[in-house]
Amino acid sequence: MPPQLDRRQALLAGSVAAAATLTAPVEPHAATAADPGPTAGQPFGYCLNMSTIRGQKLSLPEQVDVAAKAGYQAIEPWIREIQQFVEQGGNLADVKKQIADAGLTVESAIGFANWIVDDEAKRADGLETARRDMELVKQIGGKRIAAPPVGATNQADLDLYEAADRYRELLDVGREVGVVPQVELWGFSKSMSRLGELVFVATEAAHPDACMLPDVYHIYKGGSSFEGLRMINGAAMHVFHMNDYPDDPPRATINDAQRVYPGDGVAPLTKILRDIHDAGFRGMLSLELFNRDYWMQDPLQVAQTGLAKMRAAVEKAFA
Repeated sequence: MPPQLDRRQALLAGSVAAAATLTAPVEPHAATAADPGPTAGQPFGYCLNMSTIRGQKLSLPEQVDVAAKAGYQAIEPWIREIQQFVEQGGNLADVKKQIADAGLTVESAIGFANWIVDDEAKRADGLETARRDMELVKQIGGKRIAAPPVGATNQADLDLYEAADRYRELLDVGREVGVVPQVELWGFSKSMSRLGELVFVATEAAHPDACMLPDVYHIYKGGSSFEGLRMINGAAMHVFHMNDYPDDPPRATINDAQRVYPGDGVAPLTKILRDIHDAGFRGMLSLELFNRDYWMQDPLQVAQTGLAKMRAAVEKAFA
């Protein structure tokens, strides 16, 4: 086992690892016929994370229906809503058919398994929870699941080498089930809150399925510069959480509920979108918001507004 890294050493090593993942040069801001992206002529695809309309308390089939009517290509449901649907007697095979019939895909899902914690017993339970979560995602045709640092959010001394080993174990479970866990950035956490940490864990996992799930808000909240996105191979990201944030409250006190629609805040979205595209990202922009004001509105209207604002941000970036 390599010697334990302190936080400063880990960040330095993460930066080195990030440099090692640089893509070959990509023609700036060009979507060509040879590389059309998820939809012909479009640089990215569009996905609805169900946190955006979670406050409306819709059932899983109702969430799918909203995404389809709003014009999204994919969905990112929460494990809690999938579990609730099953507990109430729902049939996931029916939902899988509904999703397919609507022309949607399940690009990712949101789970909260304790895969990264130091406590061995809790971590073993966390891996079993992750397995069950992945099996639920698989039953609706899902491809991936988020793997945030649940259980380590208040731990400032997390050994990133250990975290990478644990991520590799989680990836092995995912390979058995057929669902890929994406190590996720949480800006409010005391560990795995910086892009360098995220890249380090994904790189040192040394697994062919390793990938990252960044987020506009969480990059800002965690204190990383958006410049770091240029250092990440776009092929190592399949989903990118889209949102925006206001200039007030400040970084130190802003929280999830204060995220806003893309373009309604001060995030440098044009630069972000150009940089991830130049780095080779051709995946899904997934709208992830927790805004309580939006939760009081008609869910279809919220979903449509969010999609329109994501598209407008992309059009502005590639004009």
